[in-house]
Parts: sequence; structure tokens; C-alpha cells
Amino acid sequence: MTDASAVRRAVGAVIDPELRLPLADLDMVRDVRLDGGTATVAIDLTIVGCPAADRIEADVRRAAASVDGVAEVAVEVGVMSPAQRTALVERIRGTRRMPFTPDSLTRVLAVTSGKGGVGKSTLTANLAVALAARGLAVGLIDADVHGFSIPGLLGLVGPDGRPPQPTRIDDLMLPPVAHGVKVISIGMFLPPDAPAAVAWRGPMLHRTVQQFLTDVHFGDLDVLVIDMPPGTGDVAISVGQLLPHADVLVVTTPQAAAADVAVRSGLVARQTGQRPVGVVENMSALTLPDGTVLDLFGSGGGAAVAAALQADGDAVPLLGSVPLSPALRAGGDTGVPVVIGAPDDPAARAIGEIADALRAQRPSLAGRGLPFSRT
Repeated sequence: MTDASAVRRAVGAVIDPELRLPLADLDMVRDVRLDGGTATVAIDLTIVGCPAADRIEADVRRAAASVDGVAEVAVEVGVMSPAQRTALVERIRGTRRMPFTPDSLTRVLAVTSGKGGVGKSTLTANLAVALAARGLAVGLIDADVHGFSIPGLLGLVGPDGRPPQPTRIDDLMLPPVAHGVKVISIGMFLPPDAPAAVAWRGPMLHRTVQQFLTDVHFGDLDVLVIDMPPGTGDVAISVGQLLPHADVLVVTTPQAAAADVAVRSGLVARQTGQRPVGVVENMSALTLPDGTVLDLFGSGGGAAVAAALQADGDAVPLLGSVPLSPALRAGGDTGVPVVIGAPDDPAARAIGEIADALRAQRPSLAGRGLPFSRT
């Protein structure tokens, strides 16, 4: 004979699509009653107007109906009290306000360049999606506050042309997800009637980066990718202070002028304690349909940057060269990254190989605590 506990177990195993945790762990199952073959399930959503409400209700209904002996399901939907919500936020956040500390198991990968216009953000978006497609849990912070473009590159744009706002549970923010990547960007916080531009100076930029790291609930990540602004200004310094253990991927074009500047971003990262782990040469030679090769930006820039960043025998490899690609550009315009929209394109294959190379690297254990306890 079916009892209410079986229904509660089934419903409690339903995963909240935003928090990625079972409803039982979130204390969202308020009550379960069984009257003959009818199961009545009362759940409490985190906030009024929860964007995942319909999906949660459908999943709860389906889970309860799957229990033997349940013929009908009624779902009562309520909202958590302020006290319940506060307890939930504290439980999710835990005792650590800064989750990406040196002893965290999450690899932090800052993608940087010396100058703008080298395709860094397009490469970052595609690389994050490629890593997620390989089974990694990936978060992406758009730290290019003045020139944010990650939401558009990943298709996170509503009918009004603006990115969706994160769901808020008190002061905790749940990042939108695109192509398996959890994403946060300053573009998600601009008011609808405001111009899509940010004119901030150092303190505001630092606070923004800090909030992205502390107030956004990414959950357990394998990799946190950060799209850095070009150059070595305020945000680069802030990220260096907040995440001195981060690995750094330097992006350049084959052009000597771009390569010379790209070296500076890697050197500044090293000065803050961060570790350059590779160089990517973007916009490299394009093979035309007739077989001829177009070196629009010359050649050799990536190798030059990699050589210049070597220090004390610590090699910084050239992880790959991404050729000029109409499909790569088109994917950025449509919000469908080329690595999933046109995976056989030469640029997509090159980015996939870079993702594989990054996965194969052994992360540094410097500054990390060892996972053992005394017995």
C-alpha cells in the first residue's frame, strides 16, 4: 500500500532547475497528504513570480504520479517566508563569502588580451561552451564591464534586445544558463530605460567584480572562465587581488603589434601571482575555397607571445591557432557559438582542441589545502 513517505521521497528528489539541488535539500516540500489514490503535494517556491514555477510544478506532479498507487495528483504552490528564505540562502552559500579561494577545487581561468579587437570575447564564449560540452560544470563571468558582449554572443538576449536578469533570492543571484554555461554580466543589471553603456571608475569596477564572485551562486564548478577587459587597467588589478591563484590564457592575433601588447597582459597577471598557462592565436590564416591561404594579419604572433612569457624555465605553450572564420563571426551574431552551431568549421575544431589541451593541463596545487583530517 502506498504511503505519503513514498510520495515525499519521489517529490523531494525533483531538482530545482535554477539551484540545481533536490527540493528536499532546499526544504521546498511543505506537506504531502495521501487520500486513497489522490496525492496532495504542497511546495514552497523561493520567491513570488519564480521563473521556474511552471517547470517545478510539472516535475513535482510527474514525480508524485510515478509512485505506485497514486492515480491523481494535486499540487499546492506557495512561497517561502522571509525567515525560510534567509535560512535557505545561508545554507546554499555556506560559511564562505568568497567561494573561489586558492583551496577551491574550481579552476579559475582568466582570458585576457593586451588590446581590444582580437576576438577575445568571442573566443571566451566558445571556449566556455566547448568545455561544458565536454562534461565540465562551467561558469562564465563577463568582467569586461565597459565592453560587455558575452550575453549576446551566447544568445542571452530577450525580445527587447536586453539580457535577462538573474533570479534573486534575497541577496543571492542565480545566473542564467546558456548552452550549459552559467553566465553573469553587468549587461543583465542595466535598467530597461537606460542606455546600454556603463561609465564607471575603479571603485565601482572593483565592487562589481567582487559581487560577481560572492553574490552569484554558481554552485559546484569545474571551471570558472572570466572574460577580462583588454589591457591592464582597474579590472585586471581587481581580479589579480581577488583571484591571485587564477590561471591566465592570453589571446593575440598573428600581428606583431597585437602580440607585443598581449605580452604585457600576461606579465601583469604574473606580477599579481597568477599563472599564464597558454597562448591562443586568433584570426590566423584562412584557407580559401581555391586552396590559397589568406594571412590577413600576418603570422607568428602567438608563438612570439608564448616565447616572451616564458620565465625561469616555466614554458607557456601556444595552445592553438584559430583561423579567420565567417561561421565564427555569424555564430557570435546569432548567439549560437560555432563550436555547437558549426562544429566541423576549422575555427570550431581549433577551439575544441584548445579546450582539450586546457582539460589535459594539471592545475597548480600551490596555496591549496590538502583534503585530509586527523583521526
